[in-house]
Amino acid sequence: MWWLPGIFRDVTLIHRPAGGLTDFFVHADFEPSESDHTVGTGLLRVDTDVPARLSVPELGITDHPADQPVDIGCVTGWSAEQPRLYDGTLATEGEQVAIRIGFRTVSIVDGVLLVNGRRVLLRGVNRHEFHPDLGRVIPEETLRAELLLMKRHHINAIRTSHYPPDPRMLALADELGFWVVDECDLETHGFGYNGWRRNPSDDPQWTDAYLDRMRRMVERDKNHPCIILWSLGNESGIGVNHGAMADWTRRRDGSRPIHYEGDYACRYVDVYSRMYSSHAEVDAIGRHAEDRHPDADDALDAKRRGMPFILCEYGHAMGNGPGGLLEYRELFEKYPRCQGGFIWEWLDHGIRSHTADGREYFRYGGDFGEELHDGNFIVDGLVFPDRTPSPGLVEFAKLIEPVRVEFAGPAPGSAAAPSPGRRTVRLRSTYDHAAIADAMLRWRVAVDGEQLGAGETTVPPIPAGGTVDLDLKDLPAPTGEGECWLTVTVESTVDTAWAAAGHLLGDGQVRLAAACRAALPAPLPPRTGELIELGAGRFDPADGVLRGLGELTLTGPRLDVWRAPIDNDKPYRAGWRAAGLHRMHHRTDEVRPTAAGLLVRTRVAAASRDAGLAVEYRWSAHGDLLRLVVSVVPQGEWLVPLPRLGLRLALPAALEHVTWFGGGPGEAYADSRQAARIDRFSATVDELQTPYVFPQENGNRTAVRWATLLDGSGHGLRVEGAPSIELTARRWTSEQLAAARHTTDLVAGDAIQLNLDHAQHGLGSGSCGPAVLPRYELRAEPVTFEVRLRAI
Repeated sequence: MWWLPGIFRDVTLIHRPAGGLTDFFVHADFEPSESDHTVGTGLLRVDTDVPARLSVPELGITDHPADQPVDIGCVTGWSAEQPRLYDGTLATEGEQVAIRIGFRTVSIVDGVLLVNGRRVLLRGVNRHEFHPDLGRVIPEETLRAELLLMKRHHINAIRTSHYPPDPRMLALADELGFWVVDECDLETHGFGYNGWRRNPSDDPQWTDAYLDRMRRMVERDKNHPCIILWSLGNESGIGVNHGAMADWTRRRDGSRPIHYEGDYACRYVDVYSRMYSSHAEVDAIGRHAEDRHPDADDALDAKRRGMPFILCEYGHAMGNGPGGLLEYRELFEKYPRCQGGFIWEWLDHGIRSHTADGREYFRYGGDFGEELHDGNFIVDGLVFPDRTPSPGLVEFAKLIEPVRVEFAGPAPGSAAAPSPGRRTVRLRSTYDHAAIADAMLRWRVAVDGEQLGAGETTVPPIPAGGTVDLDLKDLPAPTGEGECWLTVTVESTVDTAWAAAGHLLGDGQVRLAAACRAALPAPLPPRTGELIELGAGRFDPADGVLRGLGELTLTGPRLDVWRAPIDNDKPYRAGWRAAGLHRMHHRTDEVRPTAAGLLVRTRVAAASRDAGLAVEYRWSAHGDLLRLVVSVVPQGEWLVPLPRLGLRLALPAALEHVTWFGGGPGEAYADSRQAARIDRFSATVDELQTPYVFPQENGNRTAVRWATLLDGSGHGLRVEGAPSIELTARRWTSEQLAAARHTTDLVAGDAIQLNLDHAQHGLGSGSCGPAVLPRYELRAEPVTFEVRLRAI
């Protein structure tokens, strides 16, 4: 975060009336009914420092002594999914005060955190308060827009990292519906750099100061139903002062459990919390098989194993990423004890700036000449500084969508497959409390992205955590030789406080028919001369590189293993550079025309390194199509995974209009591709770029079956995978991208750099958390892949 001086919150001098309220504490407990957990019995009491009368007209409460409990026959409980509030009034001799009441009960039963008797799964973000133009001051319209954006991306929880938020934020969380972990303004992180010597957390001289901060938070925020956990602070070591804070808080408000990640032995807390635990560790915790902490005796160890587990920080969203979120979700859903967590973090903290010629960019640490700074470690959010969603937010939203679309039954083409005109769709609610009602299912059948038919059907109410099955009938039969997909979306049909009707609740796809690839005509023989001609292709006889295709001038393709490192590549960057992957050379060993085409053999390696890649290019021409089969065999000892493995070629800059059939519409990578759907998409090369504040590898389109890159007249190149490729197109090289420090450093060149990859290394969370899961590492192994090129 930026350390900025000044007063950022309202400071108000108020003249209070005689007999006015100085303080009140709303206690609104909820006991759900057995038949419907969203409604039940409410018990209401309001503690006041002077005598007061309570009125809640909607509940039939009129002028009731505030401190006398009221049993309310039937109320709707408050939850993040159904944030039901009741408006009331407290009246004293000197004034009337409006209050908003949400009935809910937080408890821990059998090691599971419950709200209103139901397990909750926290699909949350850590939220700092920052504005790219106004610093720590957040205008109210920005604050509301921010929380609406969270709701529209299905986020249900906020950790107020690392201080109590602007109180307007909590009022909005009550109104819109968020589970909130309210965190005390306490962090002594800097002492960690000096072995925690003289850390105030374990110094009794600081007890009153610690208690003062905790008291001020609890007293200010205690009447907000959205708050379900009190947090003692962040990264402050552990000491007796944390115990004092926890003890006071339990005495003042026993209705909310205590959180603090730094209490690894769980001496003072009620929930077990960790940061950036690996998937393997979360799995062990889910099985109650985590390692014993050295500071814990038998009793503390048993206590911790019986606690709910929350990842207060995970999924480090710095630059391109995070990856591996699907596997975290699977663990949260597998183990009742593992109750989700909070992505680090919501927002990039860039400061809006402009170059001398007026181009906008965002500054980060060190851009003002600071002696000490964290570089771009403050641009690590799911939204850019202007609060534009990043691909990471789109991916997270897909993973936590309220309705999960599943396709029941056997695979298409099997003997037991359903008839072509019929399909069963299962809709699964991921809500913990509220039923999903007022929804419409829309379906679309398309071949290679061209629509064959579409329809819709009303979705019956889906109970929280439940399913409904719907039969889609009269689906059009696949036609032609293309690839046929059924796409299903579920949308709301009513306006809500946070989204208009038509808001996407979930989607899914199933392939109805694979493509029928026609057999290629017999290969054409090569013709030798100043250039080697093979069909429409023209090759350099010295190095075997393609120089032209029909009327199109190009250079490549050649094997490429380098990508501009992403922030989450931190665990690999040093190894990649030590292996010389950023400076690979291509040695031509053989260029030989054959009866079937052209054979080119090369070795790709870095100077002074004995590990390399033996690469064989087998070209053949079939009519106007060039077919390339690439075989790669690692040589020597490879100690690091590859950033990417594929082909790079340079095209004329005018070929800026891209259409593709494959994954989209946004970027996707091996461990971050759940939001990509298979369809036909179009964009310009500039629109394919993701403007990360700190430039890095971006813009990959996954599972591309074919793509065209055309100029304004419709001339250009068609590329095809066999069956698919990963595609990236940009106006600068990977080397130029890796050298840039701000978006304004990237200057368009005179060519479009096109990558056609067999695969890329995953993303992970390695800028602060776990590296890429082994299944998504791109290991140097023998591989053969194919691409096809045609001039248009």
